[in-house]
Amino acid sequence: MEALLTSMAVVALAEIGDKTQLLAIVLATRFKRPVPIILGILFATLANHFLAALVGERTAMLLDGQWFRYAIAASFIAMAAWTLIPDKFDEDEARPARFGAFLTTLVAFFLVEMGDKTQIATVALGARFENVFMVTAGTTLGMMIANVPAIFLGNELIKRVPMAVVRTVAALLFLAIGLWLLAQTAGWL
Repeated sequence: MEALLTSMAVVALAEIGDKTQLLAIVLATRFKRPVPIILGILFATLANHFLAALVGERTAMLLDGQWFRYAIAASFIAMAAWTLIPDKFDEDEARPARFGAFLTTLVAFFLVEMGDKTQIATVALGARFENVFMVTAGTTLGMMIANVPAIFLGNELIKRVPMAVVRTVAALLFLAIGLWLLAQTAGWL
């Protein structure tokens, strides 16, 4: 249960103001069809984050050792710093193709999520918890928690949510996980 809840919280906070959330808003305003967009995000995230969690889990199995646990802790601390940097989104990248809302969202979300901080976090969470299904479920829930309101509320949500505060809270969560894992690996806990 820890893997599910931690993964959900980390990704939900990290996703707020992220380029994929901005993509969700752009798609919602262009297509005005929330259900296909939500389903596109759901399936793209399931596929992307399953692969990311699998990479993290397999890497942890292959590289099991104390130094690898230090590397995982360092990756969470690095994610804390990265989270403080606001994302920029090029709206031209999100221009919908001739395909419908679902397929456009599915492809765009899967591709935009590649190398994104939430995908990197999913790899780290997969390595930390070594539970692909719980991490995938948690990160997918986190993405949906952050993006479904954005689809329905769009630009109004972005105007009202203080991004600096959200980024700070997300960064502190990443930092706390990293420091906790560092202390646990060093034998301080």
